[in-house]
Amino acid sequence: MSRTTDILRDTFGREHTYLRISLTEKCNLRCTYCMPEEGVVLSPRSQLMTASEVVEIAKVFVENGVDKIRLTGGEPLLRKDFAEILHPLSQLPTTLTLTTNAILVDRYIEDLKKAGVQSLNVSLDTLKPEKFFTITKRDQFHKAYGNARSLLQEGFGVKLNVVLIKGFNDDEIIDFIQLTEHQNLHVRFIEFMPFDGNRWDKSKLVTQQEILTKTENYFGVDQLQILQNKANFIARNYQINGFIGRFGIISTVSNPFCDGCNRIRLTANGSIKNCLFSMSETNLLEPFRNDEPIEPIIKAVLLKKKAVRAGMDDARSFESPTNHSKNRSMITIGG
Repeated sequence: MSRTTDILRDTFGREHTYLRISLTEKCNLRCTYCMPEEGVVLSPRSQLMTASEVVEIAKVFVENGVDKIRLTGGEPLLRKDFAEILHPLSQLPTTLTLTTNAILVDRYIEDLKKAGVQSLNVSLDTLKPEKFFTITKRDQFHKAYGNARSLLQEGFGVKLNVVLIKGFNDDEIIDFIQLTEHQNLHVRFIEFMPFDGNRWDKSKLVTQQEILTKTENYFGVDQLQILQNKANFIARNYQINGFIGRFGIISTVSNPFCDGCNRIRLTANGSIKNCLFSMSETNLLEPFRNDEPIEPIIKAVLLKKKAVRAGMDDARSFESPTNHSKNRSMITIGG
């Protein structure tokens, strides 16, 4: 396929070549930073994209310049038709990957290999089983951690996503970095971000600088290497001298990277979001089902994209709970 239009360019000249598709609003964990304690109202099944609709809508994006697709959730592997989505997408001229909690991933190793998936993001916020249960409400640590290790052994690249929350798991920063000493593992520390229902407040934030200070205090300033960031990076990457793997910091709150953003999100019920923090979204599924062209809708959505975090360009506006109450909970956005 070759690019036919410029519908993926916003008014700041950013090209949105990275499509994140949520396959489901459901998850087999209940992480407190992702799902409100009281749960979420799920979209009716009739309003969710079918396997064929996911593929056909993705094709439109690819025809217009998308060269990377990430499947997310909820937990994407909960879709019983996951393989029916994975394999057609693997035929598109894109890099294909997914984000998972890894609990079910052992069922799909061969499917992922057949589809040419080379790396996965695995969400794992603690290395301690009791803390895992506290944050996820499920006793599945050994399954999740074991499957993450199995992915490495099977030759997949693994990025371990760790959402840091002060007073909960910030005492494990060094433990996670030490995992990279003998394994080609990419640990990524993610600043705790505000979403509807996750009880965010600034006091729980572990900033980029705090992470680096802890690292330097433990390993020594001269042992910390700053790695070159790729274009459109979201993680600033580092490595300890002599370690095989590396670690990164996704500092959406304390040091955002919006000027290089190339991501666009499609929710499980077929709505397009031009920013993770945008309180507005536009339904693509209904016009698609009505055989209407969706390219003009995509273009219009991207032309409305703000320069920084859906217009919250200072700390005061971003930290205000009212500016997130009209957004979805993370579980229904798709990360």
